[in-house]
Amino acid sequence: MLLGRHSEREALDRLLDAVRSGESRALVLRGEAGIGKSALLAHVAERAADCQVARTAGVQSETGLAFAALQQLCAPMLDRLDALPDPQRDALGAAFGLRAGAPPDRFLVGLALLGLLAEVGREQPLVCLIDDAQWLDGASAQALAFVSRRLRAESVGLIVAVRSPAANDRWAGLSERVVRGLGTSDARALLASAIQGPLDEPVRDRIVAEAHGNPLALLELPRELAPTQLAGGFGLPDAAHVSARLVESFQRRIAALPDDTRALLLVAAIEAAGASSLIWRVAAQLGLGAEAALPAEEAGLCEFGALVRFRHPLVRSAVYQAAGVEERRAVHRALADAIDPAAEPERRAWHRGHGAAGADETIAAELERSAELAQARGGLAAAAAFLERAAELTPAAELRAQRALAAAQAKHHAGAPDEATRLLVTAEAGPLDELARARVDVLRAQIAFAENRGRDAPALLLSAARRLEPLDLLAARDTYLDALAAATVAGRLAGDCPPAVVARAALAAPPPPEPPRASDLLLDGMALLATEGYPAAAPTLQRALGAFRDDDLPLDVALRWLWFAAHAALNVWDDESWELLATRHVTLARETGALMVLPAALNTRAGVYLGLGELDAAVLLLRRGPGAERCDGWSGRGVHRAGPRRPARRRG
Repeated sequence: MLLGRHSEREALDRLLDAVRSGESRALVLRGEAGIGKSALLAHVAERAADCQVARTAGVQSETGLAFAALQQLCAPMLDRLDALPDPQRDALGAAFGLRAGAPPDRFLVGLALLGLLAEVGREQPLVCLIDDAQWLDGASAQALAFVSRRLRAESVGLIVAVRSPAANDRWAGLSERVVRGLGTSDARALLASAIQGPLDEPVRDRIVAEAHGNPLALLELPRELAPTQLAGGFGLPDAAHVSARLVESFQRRIAALPDDTRALLLVAAIEAAGASSLIWRVAAQLGLGAEAALPAEEAGLCEFGALVRFRHPLVRSAVYQAAGVEERRAVHRALADAIDPAAEPERRAWHRGHGAAGADETIAAELERSAELAQARGGLAAAAAFLERAAELTPAAELRAQRALAAAQAKHHAGAPDEATRLLVTAEAGPLDELARARVDVLRAQIAFAENRGRDAPALLLSAARRLEPLDLLAARDTYLDALAAATVAGRLAGDCPPAVVARAALAAPPPPEPPRASDLLLDGMALLATEGYPAAAPTLQRALGAFRDDDLPLDVALRWLWFAAHAALNVWDDESWELLATRHVTLARETGALMVLPAALNTRAGVYLGLGELDAAVLLLRRGPGAERCDGWSGRGVHRAGPRRPARRRG
């Protein structure tokens, strides 16, 4: 989507209207890298569907190849060369290597290009789009600049996007527009479109401030920052997520600053929200005065105002990575002391946790209690960060193992399977009772299912469910439902554990207590469907759908099985439930940051779009979603079944 840019779009639309009416226009779009010039060119190409559109772009590696960009622009037009006067035809032919001869006269090449564009424009209005003009080879840039100053009434539009500042500005004197950063509201909207999980408001405001309205920065920031850094700000800058070369460059500049300035920058780097009042309170505790900010501002690394803004988020990472471990701990402790525990208990607990030098049960327990508050602000990724640090600070082995298992579960749901697996190793190292070990098995199987959707997960989940059955019946039934869902998705890949095998094991298990939960009804209904068919399963599945449609459905239940409940709705031809449950699942997954279930939710919702014939909406949804390339297979089968869904429903 092209947010904002109202004045730019109006100017481009006026240019297109002039070209359509038989006039010619040239316009230069200037702006810094990533500011949106290419997006504006794409907007022109879309609006110029009734015109001929020719495109070229400068490439840094081809700046020494004369006429490289011009040849790319003119390649579709070369069948009209014979309409040009002989000297011009020969000059352009020699420039493109079509004719032998001496290097062409640049003036003749310019005239030939002007004549060629005019010839094409006589048949149909022509729009030429030139991107990254700062990297055009000199010969192409000279010819295009020559033409742009001589266009009159040829029905030709020429739009040049050039990075500013440009070293050799050949476009001076032409009509131009400077493309500036997005406004705050548009920047927030663009940032929200790039982040699948929740984003804490202070962190959002800091990112928007540091991006200075640059759309590319707003879109790329979520790729550079770990989920825990985005979720409530409860995360630390991680060198693995950033460009090492840029970080090293910033670190060299930081190393040249005075000690007090580096210390002040570290406070600002660790305090994710960038609130200047808090940063200056901590600075005062550390003996840092206002004069410490000046060298950082003069070096162009940071701005100290109502909100402390780094020039680029990589500066924040560079500051953090350059600091020593004890320096970081000291800042965390100072921040914890400066934060009001009544106003922000979870943020205080976070800084206390990272200010601790060793095991501390008091702080670990505070982190564990704060995980739920952190999840409300920053989603599952934030809760996982709290639980992981709590496990690290827990002195007792048994309790450490339990907290590591809880952290692993949160990491899994937040879409970090590798980190979840690492925490499972920590959990298994401690003393665990039989129930906890069964839960470890369940989580390993769930990770396997989420990672590959293949033959291993159904059998692993079935084995874990049987192990849980004498220990925790409700957990066992939930795991049977996971196993049945995995077998349904795996299809032929389920091997010796197809849906019917899982279904028979589930039906043989003890019944649930009354009244049955939504997951119990879904398990019984889908198991009956796999073993006895539609007539036996339909009544139970209808009850299950009613339970899953209930607004009071627990969040963890909704996140775990709404996609499978939507699949069940297909089997009973309940179109309304299919759409409602699929839509709700996507919404909940995004609101809570449950990135592990989001791909399945998106696939389910895309299946609804396909069933409605809204193919463009389905494609857009899958392209925007994480892991969308991992199509689960069942959604495709459901779509085939739902293809003629309205007529089929009338026959029923």
